[in-house]
Amino acid sequence: MAEVTIKAVFQCDVQNVWDIVTSLENYSWRSDLSKIEIVNDKQFIEYTKDGFATKFTITATEPNKLWKFDIDNDNIKGHWSGEFSYDGKETTIIFTEDVAAKKVIMKPFVKGFLKKQQKLYVDDLKKALGE
Repeated sequence: MAEVTIKAVFQCDVQNVWDIVTSLENYSWRSDLSKIEIVNDKQFIEYTKDGFATKFTITATEPNKLWKFDIDNDNIKGHWSGEFSYDGKETTIIFTEDVAAKKVIMKPFVKGFLKKQQKLYVDDLKKALGE
C-alpha cells in the first residue's frame, strides 16, 4: 500500500471548502475531470479528460469535518479520507490516500502519481476558492 497525505490551509469558512469538495454536481473547477456520474447516494464515478473511470464508494460523512470513501479503478484500490477543520479564520484540510496497485508494474509509480494528483487537486481547489 502507498499512503500519501496533503495538508492545505485556506482563508475562508469551512462551509465554502466543504461545499466545493463534496459537490458531485459542480465539478467544473477540477481540471482533471470530464464528468462525474452519480450511481446512487453512496457511489459515484469520476472520469478523467481521457475517459479513465474511477469508482468511489462513500463510507463516512460528517459535514464540515470528515468525508471518506473507497477507491477502485483498473490500476488501484484503496481508501481516501478528507479531514476539515476551522479555527474561526482559516480552514485546514488534510487529505490522505492509502491505495495499492493492482498491477505489479504499477507499484513503483503509485506514490508519485498520488502526490501529483493531490497537488493538482489542491491547486484547483485554491483557484475555485479565489486564492
